Amino acid sequence: MTHHAPEGATRSSASRQVRAAWGALAVLLLIWLVFEAVKYGGWVIVAAVAGLVAPDLSFLAGLFGPHQHGPHQHGPHQPGRLPRSAVPAYNLVHRPVVAVVVMLTCLIPDDPAIAVPLFNFGLAWLVHITADRALGYGLRTADGWHR
Repeated sequence: MTHHAPEGATRSSASRQVRAAWGALAVLLLIWLVFEAVKYGGWVIVAAVAGLVAPDLSFLAGLFGPHQHGPHQHGPHQPGRLPRSAVPAYNLVHRPVVAVVVMLTCLIPDDPAIAVPLFNFGLAWLVHITADRALGYGLRTADGWHR
Protein backbone atom coordinates (compact mmCIF):
# COMPACT_ATOMS: atom_id res chain seq x y z
CA MET A 1 0.00 0.00 0.00
CA THR A 2 1.40 3.40 -0.97
CA HIS A 3 0.87 6.38 1.29
CA HIS A 4 0.78 9.92 0.00
CA ALA A 5 0.82 13.35 1.55
CA PRO A 6 -2.56 14.67 2.60
CA GLU A 7 -4.61 16.53 0.03
CA GLY A 8 -2.99 19.85 -0.84
CA ALA A 9 0.47 18.96 0.55
CA THR A 10 2.67 19.48 -2.46
CA ARG A 11 6.33 20.30 -2.74
CA SER A 12 5.64 23.98 -3.39
CA SER A 13 2.74 26.32 -3.82
CA ALA A 14 4.98 29.10 -5.13
CA SER A 15 4.39 30.27 -8.67
CA ARG A 16 6.85 29.49 -11.43
CA GLN A 17 7.93 33.15 -11.45
CA VAL A 18 8.62 33.19 -7.71
CA ARG A 19 10.63 30.00 -7.95
CA ALA A 20 12.56 31.45 -10.91
CA ALA A 21 13.36 34.56 -8.85
CA TRP A 22 14.62 32.34 -5.99
CA GLY A 23 16.70 30.45 -8.57
CA ALA A 24 18.24 33.62 -9.98
CA LEU A 25 19.11 34.77 -6.47
CA ALA A 26 20.57 31.35 -5.66
CA VAL A 27 22.81 31.51 -8.75
CA LEU A 28 24.02 35.02 -7.93
CA LEU A 29 24.74 34.09 -4.32
CA LEU A 30 26.54 30.91 -5.43
CA ILE A 31 28.75 32.92 -7.79
CA TRP A 32 29.56 35.28 -4.91
CA LEU A 33 30.29 32.34 -2.61
CA VAL A 34 32.63 30.69 -5.12
CA PHE A 35 34.39 34.02 -5.68
CA GLU A 36 34.90 34.42 -1.92
CA ALA A 37 36.10 30.82 -1.48
CA VAL A 38 38.62 31.14 -4.32
CA LYS A 39 39.76 34.57 -3.12
CA TYR A 40 40.38 33.54 0.50
CA GLY A 41 40.80 29.74 0.34
CA GLY A 42 41.57 27.76 3.50
CA TRP A 43 38.98 28.02 6.25
CA VAL A 44 36.62 29.98 4.01
CA ILE A 45 36.24 26.90 1.82
CA VAL A 46 35.58 24.76 4.88
CA ALA A 47 33.06 27.32 6.19
CA ALA A 48 31.33 27.47 2.79
CA VAL A 49 30.92 23.71 2.58
CA ALA A 50 29.68 23.60 6.18
CA GLY A 51 27.20 26.38 5.46
CA LEU A 52 25.83 24.51 2.46
CA VAL A 53 24.99 21.41 4.52
CA ALA A 54 24.24 22.95 7.94
CA PRO A 55 20.53 23.69 7.39
CA ASP A 56 19.79 20.06 6.57
CA LEU A 57 21.38 18.90 9.81
CA SER A 58 18.03 19.91 11.32
CA PHE A 59 16.78 16.56 9.99
CA LEU A 60 18.77 15.00 12.82
CA ALA A 61 16.34 16.54 15.31
CA GLY A 62 13.81 14.02 14.05
CA LEU A 63 15.99 11.14 15.16
CA PHE A 64 15.63 12.09 18.81
CA GLY A 65 12.54 12.42 20.93
CA PRO A 66 9.08 10.96 20.44
CA HIS A 67 7.65 10.53 16.97
CA GLN A 68 4.13 11.83 16.95
CA HIS A 69 1.92 10.44 14.25
CA GLY A 70 -1.11 12.17 12.84
CA PRO A 71 -4.23 10.68 11.28
CA HIS A 72 -2.52 10.18 7.89
CA GLN A 73 0.49 8.36 9.34
CA HIS A 74 0.72 4.61 8.96
CA GLY A 75 3.87 2.94 10.23
CA PRO A 76 7.10 4.49 11.49
CA HIS A 77 7.95 6.61 8.42
CA GLN A 78 6.35 8.12 5.35
CA PRO A 79 8.57 9.41 2.54
CA GLY A 80 8.54 13.18 2.30
CA ARG A 81 7.30 13.69 5.83
CA LEU A 82 9.56 15.09 8.53
CA PRO A 83 8.92 13.89 12.10
CA ARG A 84 6.99 16.51 14.07
CA SER A 85 9.84 16.80 16.57
CA ALA A 86 12.16 18.06 13.79
CA VAL A 87 9.77 20.63 12.27
CA PRO A 88 10.57 23.60 14.55
CA ALA A 89 14.34 23.25 14.04
CA TYR A 90 13.94 22.65 10.30
CA ASN A 91 11.68 25.68 9.84
CA LEU A 92 13.95 27.92 11.91
CA VAL A 93 17.12 27.14 9.97
CA HIS A 94 15.35 27.37 6.61
CA ARG A 95 14.37 31.02 7.06
CA PRO A 96 16.54 33.45 5.06
CA VAL A 97 16.62 36.00 7.89
CA VAL A 98 18.48 33.51 10.13
CA ALA A 99 21.22 33.09 7.51
CA VAL A 100 21.47 36.86 7.08
CA VAL A 101 21.84 37.28 10.86
CA VAL A 102 24.66 34.72 10.78
CA MET A 103 26.29 36.72 7.97
CA LEU A 104 26.01 39.91 10.01
CA THR A 105 27.73 38.33 13.01
CA CYS A 106 30.94 38.74 11.02
CA LEU A 107 30.83 42.38 12.16
CA ILE A 108 31.41 41.36 15.79
CA PRO A 109 34.98 39.93 15.74
CA ASP A 110 37.86 42.28 14.93
CA ASP A 111 39.84 39.39 13.50
CA PRO A 112 39.33 38.80 9.75
CA ALA A 113 40.48 35.20 10.25
CA ILE A 114 37.20 34.67 12.13
CA ALA A 115 34.95 37.23 10.43
CA VAL A 116 35.55 36.16 6.82
CA PRO A 117 34.81 32.43 7.30
CA LEU A 118 31.81 33.34 9.47
CA PHE A 119 30.40 35.59 6.75
CA ASN A 120 30.92 32.91 4.12
CA PHE A 121 29.31 30.27 6.32
CA GLY A 122 26.19 32.47 6.45
CA LEU A 123 26.41 33.19 2.72
CA ALA A 124 26.56 29.46 1.94
CA TRP A 125 23.63 28.89 4.28
CA LEU A 126 21.67 31.51 2.31
CA VAL A 127 22.64 29.79 -0.95
CA HIS A 128 21.20 26.55 0.45
CA ILE A 129 17.92 28.22 1.42
CA THR A 130 17.48 30.05 -1.89
CA ALA A 131 18.25 26.90 -3.87
CA ASP A 132 15.71 24.98 -1.77
CA ARG A 133 13.06 27.62 -2.51
CA ALA A 134 13.89 27.55 -6.22
CA LEU A 135 13.49 23.76 -6.25
CA GLY A 136 10.16 24.01 -4.43
CA TYR A 137 11.27 23.08 -0.95
CA GLY A 138 10.01 25.52 1.64
CA LEU A 139 9.00 25.39 5.25
CA ARG A 140 7.12 22.41 6.72
CA THR A 141 3.67 22.18 8.22
CA ALA A 142 3.33 21.22 11.88
CA ASP A 143 2.71 17.64 10.70
CA GLY A 144 6.02 17.61 8.81
CA TRP A 145 4.74 17.90 5.24
CA HIS A 146 5.96 20.43 2.69
CA ARG A 147 3.77 23.53 2.64
